Amino acid sequence: MHSSGLPTTRPAVLITGGARRIGAAIARAFGKEGWHVVIHYGSSREEAEALADSLPSAEIANCDLADGDASVALIERLASRLDDWQVLINCAGVFEPDAPEALDPQTNRLAMAVNAATPVRMAQAFLTGARTTRGRRVIQITDQKIRNPNPDFFSYTMSKHALHATVSMLSKARERAEDRVYGLAPGAILASHDQAEAETEISHRLNLLKRKTAPEEIASAALFLAQGWMASGQTLFVDSGQHLLDQDRDVIYLARELVRNGATP
Repeated sequence: MHSSGLPTTRPAVLITGGARRIGAAIARAFGKEGWHVVIHYGSSREEAEALADSLPSAEIANCDLADGDASVALIERLASRLDDWQVLINCAGVFEPDAPEALDPQTNRLAMAVNAATPVRMAQAFLTGARTTRGRRVIQITDQKIRNPNPDFFSYTMSKHALHATVSMLSKARERAEDRVYGLAPGAILASHDQAEAETEISHRLNLLKRKTAPEEIASAALFLAQGWMASGQTLFVDSGQHLLDQDRDVIYLARELVRNGATP
């Protein structure tokens, strides 16, 4: 297991999907604040190694999140040797299109496994086995779509609604009062799926504040939740107000239509 530092004197955080995109922004933020960062990756080993090398104390861990048993085993291995493991952030996810008229069974199975079932199983194993003298924190990255759903990316949205439902259930079931289970719901943050740059610039401002929400804002929110000041079971939205809208389509397609009609960033 690649490591750029020793976790002996630092609190530890595991970030699934921590090698790239929002996960990497979260990893950098925790590293800067003095945490030992465990960067999970699926296929992005080079990015994970480079990120770990850039942090004061970090290591990388590989696991296929479609394999729930392997994912739980990863939690158990880390729990057996990390002395102060305080936070698990389930950030990894799959985001593939299918339609409400006919969801694709393979897309649905993968989305429900990676985006919902595996994060829940990892959270359960973490809350059972992680050792720390402080409260443990589970942060499940969901999506503003849990308040502002639309028919696009049907299985993805279904899976995020399923994950969101477990935040309050896990919170009520926790044995230690000092533990916390949270949801963190971003809006449109980075280019996704097959977006062109012009579409991205427009889609990321389709919110109440008409501004782009930065990955660093999600990272700051995760650091805030890691302190456990909010009541367990709560979800924090970081989306410039997008979840307060009622959008009929995903912003990818809303922006695409605006570009076709001559809109510019």
